[in-house]
Amino acid sequence: MSKLLLCSAIALNAFCAGGIFTFPLMSPVLASRMLLSQPQLTTIILGAMMSQYPFAIFIGSLIDRHGPAPSSLIAALLFAVGFGGFAFEITSTPEDIAHASRGSFYRLALYFLLAGLGTVFAYCSCVLSSSVFFPNHIGFASGSTMALFGLSPFICSVVATRFFMDSSNGTLKIVSFTTFLAVVTLLVYTYGFLVLRRYTWPIREIEEQDSPSTNCHDQVQETTPLLPSERTESQAAQSSEPSAFQLLRKLDFWLLFVFCFLILGACEMVISNIGSIVLSLPPISVIRPIPNNLLTVASSNTAFQVQLISIVNTFTRFFVGPLADFISPVSIRDLTGVVSFPRKHFISRFAFLSSAALILALTFLWASFLVQDQSQVWLLSLGTGLSYSTVFTVLPSLISSLWGIRHLGRNFGILMYAPFSGTPLFSYIYALVSVANTVNGEGSCQGRKCWSTTFAIGIATSSIALVFSFVLWKRWYSRI
Repeated sequence: MSKLLLCSAIALNAFCAGGIFTFPLMSPVLASRMLLSQPQLTTIILGAMMSQYPFAIFIGSLIDRHGPAPSSLIAALLFAVGFGGFAFEITSTPEDIAHASRGSFYRLALYFLLAGLGTVFAYCSCVLSSSVFFPNHIGFASGSTMALFGLSPFICSVVATRFFMDSSNGTLKIVSFTTFLAVVTLLVYTYGFLVLRRYTWPIREIEEQDSPSTNCHDQVQETTPLLPSERTESQAAQSSEPSAFQLLRKLDFWLLFVFCFLILGACEMVISNIGSIVLSLPPISVIRPIPNNLLTVASSNTAFQVQLISIVNTFTRFFVGPLADFISPVSIRDLTGVVSFPRKHFISRFAFLSSAALILALTFLWASFLVQDQSQVWLLSLGTGLSYSTVFTVLPSLISSLWGIRHLGRNFGILMYAPFSGTPLFSYIYALVSVANTVNGEGSCQGRKCWSTTFAIGIATSSIALVFSFVLWKRWYSRI
């Protein structure tokens, strides 16, 4: 029963954390009702995506020291204020405005930024909980948790399209939907706080055992040897883990950082802007006649792309986590610093990073030269989801194997500055290319020219990331 409660809290925290990724369902309505431009829409979702990362190191350190319960409670408050404020701002705006309100745009960006910050508190709480509470099955535990996180946008989009669509025009009722998200997340993460605070955080137990007062007490015992044994010295050497400053001086860290910068940044650019990508293309006129309301068609196709990305995220993480544990077991450094190898590995775990980079390069190649209408965007969503979820699934196990588990939250948080810096770069490349190809009076950009250059750049950056993954693979051959 105790484990069941713990797993339920972790699972619910992961399952309800992906509300911000349904923004593509909102963007067509925000463009038509709030008259927001593509750069403004990009800024709103970019604020939410970016707010997940600059605080990740502090959130990770907070969890390392105090456990995941406080993080869950903070997520509850941020989600409630973020989604609730977003709904209130739209309600307060007249439906017949003649031009976009700059103040309204800033407030919408702020509220979604808070929701994005709530996402990283929720994400770190569940992922680090599963990794630390179940260290012997870290790939399966973290992969399953991330899979539920990936499933969240799919469930949210299904709920949105089934219960919150306007029957008159087929568009999303944003106010009702974001209010629903605010209430549900407040309840779920408050429950997570109440459950997680019942469990002793293993890392804190080890730190208490290693505290100076404990060591001094041990030293005065009559049975304490005057000279440390070889076993004690060996364990001490094994238990040493790099400080934050030492981590930043390691070549492996920067190779992995640049890889995540290029791959995760490009993936999140696609996830954030999939709605406008669909809107820029003609509908599936060959299969069925083009209806009068093109916005309805775009909303329907956008919802499908959001659901597809979510489904791919989910099943890839369920599959990659156990597969990596089986064919690429990494050295396990437990909380006392002892290193062990559970079984012989068949291939380096860095091969998963290489696969993700190769898939993304091929996906961007397809999008840049072959996509012609909305019926072909699904392959872009599929490839992006595969690459994105594969990288995030193997990251916790790679980080813990490279630099230990005691500071897993801190190290994971430091590495999250990679997508924090990569996402805005790729997103604004997309936005600027789109604006440069918008004809005066056309409104939003139309045609493949809106993003073909962006994806051509993505082909080059994904190829660079592929080379970096090969370097890491070679440096840690037969060890990770």
